[in-house]
Amino acid sequence: MVGPRPAEAAARRAVRSALRDLVPGSLVLVACSGGADSLALTAATAFVASRDGLRAGAVVVDHGLQHGSAEVAAVAAAQCRALGLDPVEVRRVEVTGAGGLEAAARHARYAVLDDVAHRTGAAAVLLGHTLDDQAESVLLGLARGSGARSLAGMAAVRGTYRRPFLGLRRTDTEDVCTANGLTWWTDPTNGVPSPGRPADPRGATISGAAPAASALEEAPAAPLPLRSQVRARVLPVLEDVLGPGVAVTLARTADLLREDADLLDELAGRLLDEARVVDPADAEPRPGLAPVVLDTEVLRSAPAALRRRALRRAAAEAGSPAGSLFASHVATLDAMITDWRGQGPAHLPGDLRALRTRGRLFLRPARTPSQERTVPAETPAEPAQE
Repeated sequence: MVGPRPAEAAARRAVRSALRDLVPGSLVLVACSGGADSLALTAATAFVASRDGLRAGAVVVDHGLQHGSAEVAAVAAAQCRALGLDPVEVRRVEVTGAGGLEAAARHARYAVLDDVAHRTGAAAVLLGHTLDDQAESVLLGLARGSGARSLAGMAAVRGTYRRPFLGLRRTDTEDVCTANGLTWWTDPTNGVPSPGRPADPRGATISGAAPAASALEEAPAAPLPLRSQVRARVLPVLEDVLGPGVAVTLARTADLLREDADLLDELAGRLLDEARVVDPADAEPRPGLAPVVLDTEVLRSAPAALRRRALRRAAAEAGSPAGSLFASHVATLDAMITDWRGQGPAHLPGDLRALRTRGRLFLRPARTPSQERTVPAETPAEPAQE
């Protein structure tokens, strides 16, 4: 009797380890895009669930951003059902909002996953991120100068969400799909075709199907998203110059930093709670415009590492997309605490404004002229620092 391929066995072990705390009968949902990573995760989950007394379902989110996306979603759902998953839901979303297209798509996708998980009572939602995705996240964190939290990459477990494949390579997931006879979709915006597949930035490839040569000549290549450029250009150069294993090393760096970052985040959360000001006089009368208000003296006396983490968290809580908050933004907020010289409002991602007045730091969405009201300037009791 021939056993599973090494990649297939590794995928099953990873899923079983990720679900070992669940009781029999629990429902596990797989977020399936139709790509190799999520389809491999679907196949491994179906195998483990059927033997460990778990129920397995899937959620396919159609972002509607590319021609033929509905067909891709339908094919993915059909393969999930063929593997025995039930329920399988396909949901189309409208991608809008601040922070760029990628951030808006991610927000819409997680909103659907949260909704389906809550409605079905799912104990866990599995995501197909791999070691390669983790390495890309670390490189992007380095480029943004966002600190240890970004360098810590993606957590294997965060709330209901679990990422069993952070120790597997992208080539492993394709091997799993091949072993299970699954047809996967290659997103053209990823920039990196599967082995043996020509790159085509304008059209997706499905299970090795190459686009016609005429199609490649009809239109210029569209610019790739930043993460895709890291995948297609930066990592290959690093592997070429520094030698193979760069992605593995970057992922290991994330693992080493995560425990430290988790502790610092916990302490920063306590600081934020201590600095938070709840005052009816500071409340906004219009829903959606309530500011985050912080006591500047509490923050000023805190260690810099904790203060900056607390400020970053406060900005995200007020509505600034976490993925768009760079070190320069946090430094601007920090200067409003430790180097106050009467600076004007600071502009943050997500059309957020930071304003210091009366010993407090206000973080809130920008308002239209009709919504503006006069905010007292810094009082003489708190002069600008010399």
